[in-house]
Amino acid sequence: MAYAALRSIAQILHQTLNHDHQYLILDEKQQIESLIEKLSSLHDFLENYSKKITQHLVGKIRDASHIAEDIIESCITDRIHSESASHEDGSLGKKSIRFDLIVNLIFGSLKPASRGHCHVVSVYNFIAIKARLLRESSELEIVSIVGTGGIGKTTLATQVYHDSFIVRHFDIRAWATVSHDYNLQEMLLSLLNSMGKLTREMHEMTSELLEECLYECLKCRRYLIVLDDVWDTKFWDDVKRLFQNDKSGSRIMMITRLENVAGYANSCTPPHRMRFLSDSESWILFCDKVFGNICCPPNLEEIGKKIVQHCQGLPLAIVLIGGLLSKATRTEHYWNYVAENVSSETNLTDEQYSKILSFSYKHLPYHLKWCFLYMGIFPEDYNIRVTKLVKLWVAEEIVKPVRSKSLDDVAEEYFLDLVERNLILIHEKQSNGKIKTCRIHDLVRDLCMREAQKEKFYHVTNRSLCGIQQVSSTHRVSIRRNTNTHNHKLLLSPQVQSLLNFDWEVPIPEMSNMRLLRVLHQQGMLEFPNEVAEWVKLRYLDCMSIHIPSSIYKLQNLQTIILRRDMGPLYLSLDIWKMPQLRHVLLEYVILPDPSSVGTEGDNSVFVLVNLQTLSLVMNFQCTEEVIKRIPNIKKLGIHYKDVEVGREYYCLNNLVRLRNLESLKWIDFGFSFSRNLSFPTSLKKLTLVEGSLSLEDMSIVGSLPNLQVLKLRRTAFFRRVWITNAREFLQLKYLLLENITLVRWRVDDTHFPNLERLVLKDCYKFGDFPFEIGEIPTLRSIELYECSGLVVILAKYMQGERRILRNDGLQIHIVNSRQWDFGANGP
Repeated sequence: MAYAALRSIAQILHQTLNHDHQYLILDEKQQIESLIEKLSSLHDFLENYSKKITQHLVGKIRDASHIAEDIIESCITDRIHSESASHEDGSLGKKSIRFDLIVNLIFGSLKPASRGHCHVVSVYNFIAIKARLLRESSELEIVSIVGTGGIGKTTLATQVYHDSFIVRHFDIRAWATVSHDYNLQEMLLSLLNSMGKLTREMHEMTSELLEECLYECLKCRRYLIVLDDVWDTKFWDDVKRLFQNDKSGSRIMMITRLENVAGYANSCTPPHRMRFLSDSESWILFCDKVFGNICCPPNLEEIGKKIVQHCQGLPLAIVLIGGLLSKATRTEHYWNYVAENVSSETNLTDEQYSKILSFSYKHLPYHLKWCFLYMGIFPEDYNIRVTKLVKLWVAEEIVKPVRSKSLDDVAEEYFLDLVERNLILIHEKQSNGKIKTCRIHDLVRDLCMREAQKEKFYHVTNRSLCGIQQVSSTHRVSIRRNTNTHNHKLLLSPQVQSLLNFDWEVPIPEMSNMRLLRVLHQQGMLEFPNEVAEWVKLRYLDCMSIHIPSSIYKLQNLQTIILRRDMGPLYLSLDIWKMPQLRHVLLEYVILPDPSSVGTEGDNSVFVLVNLQTLSLVMNFQCTEEVIKRIPNIKKLGIHYKDVEVGREYYCLNNLVRLRNLESLKWIDFGFSFSRNLSFPTSLKKLTLVEGSLSLEDMSIVGSLPNLQVLKLRRTAFFRRVWITNAREFLQLKYLLLENITLVRWRVDDTHFPNLERLVLKDCYKFGDFPFEIGEIPTLRSIELYECSGLVVILAKYMQGERRILRNDGLQIHIVNSRQWDFGANGP
């Protein structure tokens, strides 16, 4: 019972005050008295409203109280033993009791669980893991989470990883997904990337150099490393040397399905074993996925509970069936049909309900089945960029055209439908709130692979096969990372239409006879064959290359071209204006030819690129009337001005306002003042300004954009060191990034930025002021501080404390690698 647990912890606190007070330090006596008062109020609340309190909530309070009691008793006991052994002054060498953690454990359990998590996890599982990570031990410790596939291990770890207490406690957090056939170099890159330390040069480094980079990032810092999906004990032998024990209280969280792997990494402490959901937990999860905030209709409740029972507590099975029913008709007849079929297809084997997962796939609308199967073409645990996925679906012609909608918009609707059905997991979001990257669960991916094999939808190269491997039975081929390349040659038939190579080291196979090729993705360097002009069906090209062959302009069906390179500017031919099917052109530092130029050879007529939506990154972009006419529907534009010696009139930048469909603009080295008759199109929703100078007048022009939701200022100088905003500016702004700017002060009123949700400061060591009025913006949900001054950190924390006093504690402060000054739990 929660009542007994609360009485027990209260008695422990009274015992400490009356008999063990000599072991208390600093202001712990006052904090204990305050906690006793809070517990008394909570006890009264439980007694007065017992009939309205669910058993679920009572259990949360009980479990949190038990763990809090253990924290207090363990700390006092350690002090007693330490003093007895050393006979030293009792006030020396003692660590303070984490009363902030205790209050968060008990009273944080009263907060309703946020929606949007894929699985229900026991609040006790969550609190127990959190307590083990935060316990008073300076030694490096490994905390393992073990459980079968689909039971919610990664979901639990994700919740803990993003918990506000965990974020504040650790200086650095990093996450890497390991998988079956792990690659040490890829894992190191993943860790550095999640820390925000990854640079382009690191992709070319050896594993040894990457290890040195990782060591420097972790040295003398309290870090939390998550190693997800570990399958082999050998992995720990390979990586344990990377994580030095600096006695700073660092932790490693290992997630695995195998008991022996968890025990091998940490034989001293038993792993946390995930359990299946109870009937009540399963029903809560099911209703959340099917109905959201609406209650289950009475006529469907009995049938729904039968469906849930057939899932036997496996969260993944529940959310997939829930996703299916959330889109289906809510009639007793259909629900009975699902209940009968789920029951007949349930088979408790090691595959863990694979037939239930198959049932979800079989009942997908036809137009979504191919999109879903396509997810299996990517490597295991691959973070899939949504924009890339949408472009591939369109190029593969598996998106059905809809009148008055672009193919990209239809593909995005397909994607969101699969997300709502819980078949695709959200991994990362963009600054504008849209989904940036996604992935699929391992069990769901296995389903994709099985069904794709039945349909001969694509072929995946066999990692272990040596010698010659001939592919002749499918139109799509996927070459995975870590493929065994020794004496291995891949022969492709002329019927192959899509080739996706995800291995940096595997060269492209012989392609001289592949005239039907539609999609080519090459992770590493691509040497264009002489026959490239024969790829007349090619719609999607993504590769790394030094140059573009002149014959590529003959590919009249090309929709997307993505070229990654580290060379100087790339001069495009005038023929680029003769490719009417182009939708997305993503090239690094290109020189765009003037369409009004008159050449000396051939036909110089140009077309209107009516389908072009993305164009980036253009060097010294000349926005002439001729260019504007050729790209009337451009949505995303990236431009870079470098070594310019003439004014903006030469580049016709006043014409930017005529790009009436432009939604996103990235402008690097903007060496021109905005305040002199330069206007942006009112359609602009996202603006990124890099390496330039701004006046207050310029900021007013930006602030007056009626639809601007995202503003990023990077390495930007302000003519004045003080930024004063006005009430009529930035009315729709939701995301603001200030990175390495020269501002010293910021003056803002609480009526400004009325829709701001997220504020990010990076490398702002000159920024010596943080306006308290920002904290009074009711929509603000998070402030992120990366490499900021200690004063900014203190002011931000103080502001957060003020909001808590006013019982408006929805604001989260995330601090990464900033200069923090520790003033204890009560702040400065």
